[in-house]
Amino acid sequence: MRLAMAAGHRARIWSAPNPAVGCVVVKDDRLLATGFTHPVGEPHAEVHALSQVADIADVAGATVYVTLEPCSHTGRTPPCVDALISAGIARVVIACEDPDPRVSGSGISRLTAAGIEVLRGVCEAEASHDLAGFFLRLRRGYGRVTVKMAMSADGRTAMASGESQWITGVEARADVQAWRASSDVILTGIGTVEADDCALTLRPCANRLDADDWERAMARPTPRAVVDTNARTKSTARVLHGDAQTTVFTAPGAALPLDVPKSVSQQVVATTDSGLDLQQLLMWLGEQGANEILVEAGATLVGSLEQAGLIDQWLIYVAPVMLGADARPAHRATFASLEQANRYSIISHDLIGDDVRITMRQKINA
Repeated sequence: MRLAMAAGHRARIWSAPNPAVGCVVVKDDRLLATGFTHPVGEPHAEVHALSQVADIADVAGATVYVTLEPCSHTGRTPPCVDALISAGIARVVIACEDPDPRVSGSGISRLTAAGIEVLRGVCEAEASHDLAGFFLRLRRGYGRVTVKMAMSADGRTAMASGESQWITGVEARADVQAWRASSDVILTGIGTVEADDCALTLRPCANRLDADDWERAMARPTPRAVVDTNARTKSTARVLHGDAQTTVFTAPGAALPLDVPKSVSQQVVATTDSGLDLQQLLMWLGEQGANEILVEAGATLVGSLEQAGLIDQWLIYVAPVMLGADARPAHRATFASLEQANRYSIISHDLIGDDVRITMRQKINA
């Protein structure tokens, strides 16, 4: 199952709005094939895995390990359960049941009715974390919100002047590229666009992604989005250019320059006392099929998300440097008491070059 989960990680680059599912086919202790979900309208993980077997006759009597319950409905592709039944699979081991009401248990029922042994719940907790963005989007309307932050050991993200390039080292910045490639949209704020003229593009580099991963990632660059209440984004801003699509979220009545590239779209969002309605913004991204939302922004937008309790996961890169008391903070949320502050669980901490990457998550009841 862990091999199947590793395959699912590869699907994250391009599977949305479908879940990033992984699958392996095993017979007589031999690994016959590995598969993962392809873009919408192309093979799901089970069908992709079966297509990788050199001789399909070898599949009869085999066991399939898959991270999510096989689909049983016809969408843009035929049901995966039909492919498994036709191939003569004897046993299917499933990590998670699919909460999609079109599937939810019916895939398992179809398999057992066909005489296939089904075992469920293997590595369920681990696979659920991998698929949490998809599960959350089905349950609440928008996917997992991950904030990426690079900071000093004293919790500062830039000098008072705004200088921040580079707090972290080359290895940490390369690691961020893998997260960008594995996300469905990269969200930033107008303050970051004006201060850094960020492009938020994908740059192939040496990290956990291999050459095949990068080829898929560059074929479908991660879209970008800018929170820009008053439409201050200039048509020359780098975030509006390049191969990836960009959405600019504005308040009603605000207008982008007429000469923005054709790949740029404007989406109007209702306002609140503190700016754009961020939950409505996230719901719109969910409607577009974004399971994984990566936020790379400054203290204002991140603070607004934190204040509203909209952050599911933090990806914090801590560099061994002290920037001092007048340097800029990680965010501008304020809480009257310790009890009101949002609590997270540290899931992992890893040394990336000279920096430490800390992953923190809210408890997700997906």
